[in-house]
Amino acid sequence: MSENTTLPQSKARLAASPLSWANDVLEDLGADISLETCVSEAASNGYAGIELGRKFPRDASILRPLLENHGLALASGWHSGQLAERTVEDEMASVVEHAELLKAMGCGVLVYGEVAMMTPGAPLDAPMSHRLVMPATDRAGYAARLTDFGKRLFDRYGLKLAYHHHLMMVAETFDEISDIIGGAGPEAGLLLDTGHAAAAGFDYEKLISRFGDRIVHIHLKDMRKAVREDVRANDLSFNEGVRNGMFTVPGDGVVDFDPIVRFVNNTGYDGWLVVEAEQDPVVAPPKEYTARAFAFIQTKFEGWSSEAG
Repeated sequence: MSENTTLPQSKARLAASPLSWANDVLEDLGADISLETCVSEAASNGYAGIELGRKFPRDASILRPLLENHGLALASGWHSGQLAERTVEDEMASVVEHAELLKAMGCGVLVYGEVAMMTPGAPLDAPMSHRLVMPATDRAGYAARLTDFGKRLFDRYGLKLAYHHHLMMVAETFDEISDIIGGAGPEAGLLLDTGHAAAAGFDYEKLISRFGDRIVHIHLKDMRKAVREDVRANDLSFNEGVRNGMFTVPGDGVVDFDPIVRFVNNTGYDGWLVVEAEQDPVVAPPKEYTARAFAFIQTKFEGWSSEAG
């Protein structure tokens, strides 16, 4: 599929996350699945792009032809940021190689995930109740650093900062996201993740209502309610939730994706929509599940004209 392919009735493009094939943290999930299998199946299922994963080469001269041979564009890639605990200068130094790769690959956004101020040790293996919470009094300073970092990132690399709210990290709840993004300037864009919002216990449409003009990247993730309730009730870890199937692809859980369709079409959003689901590929075969997700999202957008009318 051409990288210029858009969804019906919209300017947005649909990408796949490689997490359906190989987990970035739980390396046993998808350890036997090759990168070639990942990109070829994503392309054959109709996706226009793909995000970076742990098996991808970090050399544009190698990555570019690999993706181009399959008709895929690079949508973006995760950067593990630590602005909760370090300076903007230190963060700019740490992001150089990643930002240069994204720029060379023609990306428009950089996914920023805050990994500082997390539970010591293996934070995603800790019970969910052990999440460290940034004091409300520290959020304004953090938001200011994000703003500065976002400005420098765009000025130097032409990349928009896409701040990823995420379970077990600094911005998990709606109030935390609101304080941080609301306290930051427009240089700090927002990555809207439907699954992380649902698992955090709030309706992601609240983020659209408050920060629609700040949304620069979207992750489409569904959630299995029963598994999420089990994770919370038994105080399991994020990684246990993933292994147990808390997340899945759009159309396979309880998340309502109609607000995304309305947002994209009403605002003319022309960025990426990324189908993402941390699952065990043995339990949820990636080609099958991402094909179902593609068809589900396409159908949602195809029905927009009658919905709008």
